[in-house]
Amino acid sequence: MNTQNFLSEQDKDTPLRDDIRMLGRILGNTVRQQEGADVFDLIERIRQTSIRFHRDDDLDARHELEGMLKELARENALNVVRAFSFFSQLSNIAEDEHHIRRSRAHLRAGSAPREGSMAHALDLATHAGIGDDQLKAFFSTAMIRPVLTAHPTEVQRKSILNCQLRIAQLLDERDRVQLTPEEEEENEESLRREVLLLWETRMLRLTKLSVVDEIANGLSFYDYTFLRELPKLYARLEDQLAARSQNGEHFDLPSFLRMGSWIGGDRDGNPFVTADILRRALQLQAQVVFNFYIDEANRLATRLSLSSGLVDVSPELAALAERSPYRSAHTADEPYRRAMRGIHARLWATALQFGLRPTGRLPAAEAEPYPDAESFRVDLDVLHDSLLKHCSPALAHGKLRELQRAASVFGFHLASIDVRQNSDVHERTVAELLEAAHPGTQYLAKDEEGRISILLQELATPRPLSSPSVQYSEETTGELAIFRAIAEAQKIYGKCCVQNAIISKTDGVSDMLELAVLLKEVGLLRPHEARLDINIIPLFETIGDLQNAAGIMDRILGIPAFRALVSSRDEAQECMLGYSDSNKDGGFLTSGWELYKAEIQLIGVFRKHGVRLRLFHGRGGSVGRGGGPSYQAILAQPGGAVQGQIRLTEQGEVIASKYSNPEVGRRNLEVLAAATLEATLLAHPEAAPRPEYLAAMDELSDHAFKAYRELVYETPGFEQYFWESTVISEIANLNIGSRPASRKKSTAIEDLRAIPWVFSWAQSRVMLPGWFGFGSAVKAYLAKHGEAGMQLLQAMNCEWSFFTTQLANMDMVLAKSDLAIASRYAELVQDEALRNSIFPRIKAEWEATIEVLLAITGQQELTDGNPLLQRSIRNRLPYLNPLNHVQVELLHRYREGNEDDRIRRGILLSINGIAAGLRNSG
Repeated sequence: MNTQNFLSEQDKDTPLRDDIRMLGRILGNTVRQQEGADVFDLIERIRQTSIRFHRDDDLDARHELEGMLKELARENALNVVRAFSFFSQLSNIAEDEHHIRRSRAHLRAGSAPREGSMAHALDLATHAGIGDDQLKAFFSTAMIRPVLTAHPTEVQRKSILNCQLRIAQLLDERDRVQLTPEEEEENEESLRREVLLLWETRMLRLTKLSVVDEIANGLSFYDYTFLRELPKLYARLEDQLAARSQNGEHFDLPSFLRMGSWIGGDRDGNPFVTADILRRALQLQAQVVFNFYIDEANRLATRLSLSSGLVDVSPELAALAERSPYRSAHTADEPYRRAMRGIHARLWATALQFGLRPTGRLPAAEAEPYPDAESFRVDLDVLHDSLLKHCSPALAHGKLRELQRAASVFGFHLASIDVRQNSDVHERTVAELLEAAHPGTQYLAKDEEGRISILLQELATPRPLSSPSVQYSEETTGELAIFRAIAEAQKIYGKCCVQNAIISKTDGVSDMLELAVLLKEVGLLRPHEARLDINIIPLFETIGDLQNAAGIMDRILGIPAFRALVSSRDEAQECMLGYSDSNKDGGFLTSGWELYKAEIQLIGVFRKHGVRLRLFHGRGGSVGRGGGPSYQAILAQPGGAVQGQIRLTEQGEVIASKYSNPEVGRRNLEVLAAATLEATLLAHPEAAPRPEYLAAMDELSDHAFKAYRELVYETPGFEQYFWESTVISEIANLNIGSRPASRKKSTAIEDLRAIPWVFSWAQSRVMLPGWFGFGSAVKAYLAKHGEAGMQLLQAMNCEWSFFTTQLANMDMVLAKSDLAIASRYAELVQDEALRNSIFPRIKAEWEATIEVLLAITGQQELTDGNPLLQRSIRNRLPYLNPLNHVQVELLHRYREGNEDDRIRRGILLSINGIAAGLRNSG
């Protein structure tokens, strides 16, 4: 890069640096005013010493820092942790606003559409010769679902998020509005108030989250982003398509992008999710969407003041206005207003019928409730069509258009809730039902073929197995109650409210047929009609499960009774792929490769049976759980894996970072749509990778798997090392989720959930699940293949998006790791011999991985190929690293028996702060 360009890039980042400095100054002044100059000076000394430690691996700085922290008074520990946590959060806010600033600058300058935007995707489609008909065909069958999940790495309180959102809005105002000096001072004064409020707001929850709390937290992102930004995204896309249309035709898009949720339906390992909780989740979702509709309907009724003396109206609109219970003489000549008041009244009545407590303006009169969401949308269409026909298109394309789209996307249920349960639970439930109905069946003693035979016999008859006269176990009663609640909910809210039932740990055909039998029990599966009202979705998680996935699906799609059920679901069958447990089982490289191979095999099986494959990617926030940029991840799928339909989980603190800011949220939703369109319609050269690439990946995966398993599962004492060198024990005490950290009451890594496994390594800055094994794998590969092997790996990085994405994600993880800091966590391991046998192995692998990664990519340093990420990490480290150092000191004190509540709270606050600073750690 020449000097002029470098200076230009630097200049572009000046507003970001100015914002970070301003927010840092405001927070620093707040700390000084609230806690005193001595505390502020202490925080600043820790920050500067930490920078020296990180920059130079300075031994003097290390000793100085350790001494400073050992002398840290208990009353100051909390303030130090809170200060660096908030510094980090404010830096994140400034960074998000800078992304928005740069995007707007590009749009104002008329720059070419940026990668990940729908404009860019449509440009590519145009250049590829894809016309209107092909685009229409794509959107007619497309289905994109981000699915929000609640997990024990989501550490942000809603009160903190609200403060952060207001700070972001004030920064945005400074950027967009030409403020007078007086207005600028008012803006900064408002920022000072919000930062003060942030400082004086408790970061931690006093009690452990209940599932209902998790539901409420998840719903807050609809208020922040989804309810308003999704309709805007559709409107913009329709306008883009119309502008590009060869004949100027308007595109009336179906609602292909909707929201999903696991919150309130995910029972796997969470005993607190019951039938009553599912009902409560659906009711809370309905409350949110009805409050939104009622508020928007009232706003439109106020605005649509068109007089019939000045404009014509359609007969349908006139009839709708006539049916309205609103009869004010003041608005007798305002049919649109009267019609909208009638819609408002019907929405209110519908909410009351659902047992909700609607908010907002009371209706002027009583009205009949809507029978379903479609009837509501039809009424809105009447207003829209009348405005279009009578010369008021600008009014039709405003807020009314957005409300129409919201009605189509969110219905009366807001988001479809998935239910999930472990196959072992289904197995026990079916066994109990069978034994009660047919004593001596001994279902659990049967082999796989015997089970399949019994289950198919049950599915051939409409007769239920369960009986009201039999007293079943608590587990079986609870499972049947869940499915009955689903059947009941579909009658109330529509079939979209619960569409998917997921089977964790699917390792055989019987697992899917067991769920089918349970659905039959409550009428969600009707064998005599070959009808299924909910998707049966296998989840393949471990390395072994992924390797068996294609065989299982081939077998079940070959069963006529099941194939008929798939036909009733639009000839589509979904399979979920688990990124978390496959990584914990086999390591980063092997997990990614086995997922990729499973997809290729599934594509072939589904093509053979003439069924559309829909993949549900169980991606977490961290790279160790399938995280990384969604755009690149979707494009890196094998050819044929994205057939216009995709679902993927949004988990942990990533939800807040992606969707708490409305503009950032809309951009992330647009990325999903753009990537799905590109992956479906645009041919990729790497759709069928070269055979030598596949062979190389097989060889690398074998070496990486061996290295990972040897360390994690075959090294004596590794389990102890993990529990003592990370914050896994303390995570269990942080009130951040309703689900336990382990599936069983043990410390075994096999029983540990993948989320706290990854989260703990991130906290200690080792990030082991995101890279371990790659260095050993490449070294072993090169020992056999020499320079030709390196050339092949470099070619793979240039030509194969799957491999490129794997390396880019690893690059990001390694850049956020810090083995100097990690060495301080290693000192928490009491057995010195154990510590000295394991940490050097981790460090040697880390160094080897960085060495081979740089050699393959041609980079001089980590993240050289991603300057935005490099800048982001550079901005965060001065505030993030001190948190790690303070956390280590507090862990020492806590584990030595110091039971002061301030020490415990300081540890929990540091966990919160580090997670927020890393942004994708769980």
